[in-house]
Amino acid sequence: MKEWKHEHHAPWRKHRRWFFWRFALAFWFLVWLFVGIMHMVARAITNYTGGGREMTFLVLMGGCGLAIALPLLMGVVSWALSRRVIDPLAQVMAVTDAVAEGDLSVRVETHARGRFGRLSQSVNNMVGELERTGEQRRKMTADIAHELRTPLHIIQGNLEGILDGVYDPTAEHIQNTLDETTLLARLVADLGTLSQAEAGQLSLRRETVDVAELLTDIETSFSGQAELAGVALSVSLPATPLTMTGDIDRLNQVLTNLVANGLRHTGAGGSIRLMAAEIDNGVRLTVADTGEGIAAADLPFIFGRFWRGDHARTHTNGTGGGLGLAIARQLVLAHGGDIQVASTVGVGTTFTIDLPH
Repeated sequence: MKEWKHEHHAPWRKHRRWFFWRFALAFWFLVWLFVGIMHMVARAITNYTGGGREMTFLVLMGGCGLAIALPLLMGVVSWALSRRVIDPLAQVMAVTDAVAEGDLSVRVETHARGRFGRLSQSVNNMVGELERTGEQRRKMTADIAHELRTPLHIIQGNLEGILDGVYDPTAEHIQNTLDETTLLARLVADLGTLSQAEAGQLSLRRETVDVAELLTDIETSFSGQAELAGVALSVSLPATPLTMTGDIDRLNQVLTNLVANGLRHTGAGGSIRLMAAEIDNGVRLTVADTGEGIAAADLPFIFGRFWRGDHARTHTNGTGGGLGLAIARQLVLAHGGDIQVASTVGVGTTFTIDLPH
């Protein structure tokens, strides 16, 4: 990050000179206008009072004295205006010019006070946000390229191996290639969903959702996987029926991502519980597992794109594309809700979703 210093940066000086000379020309025009008016006033007073040259001289000298004092006063005012108004505005213009040219590392000096100080701070905040967004976009592009590279290399290797006679076109090799194309299709679909949700353009088909039916469907969908993994999957519901308004397919997607994530990180003998409860003006859904947990240092980042608790893992050992939690969060936000996570390493992780009725 760098700030604009007037002694080092020509763009700042250019704007400063523009303001200064405009102000100076206007000031000296007013001074000479004042002297001319004072001369006319002196003559008029002399003629009206019948005074001689002495009276004219005294009035004119008094006016000229004011004309001399006025520049001194205006000089002080000009210096104060230059420090408080012209300099901040010139810096803001220089910084905006630099931003327009693609330099997002510049900042306005924030020595000014009052409204111009707030203006400088607002410009700095805006440029900082643009810089942060640009960095996120570059990182996302790199992450997407990385995620696409692995399955594409596998597909290319399999097909080249078959064409070169290294592999026989067996059902196994064809199935492996098909699995990778399925992975690519899912990754592209997930990126589309995430982009739409973040842009606020994701359409929701809202209807009355039976919470018990929603959680029971998730339990049924994952019961086979949970049994094979030796994980106990259960649902806890309140005694009274519980309903809410939402897109049942999107809510199913949220819970699917959370349960799938729990199964990946919960070993045999562990458990995953799906719970629901009524809260003020809404419904609370909870997915709690007794898995390996998430380190405290990682918790602020788990809803980011392509985050994985174990960065050494790949798609081949079942971690998915790293978009599940990011999508879950955006879908919850699209419903006007909130999602939180609490976790202890070696104890387990609990996701809590609060949704409006």
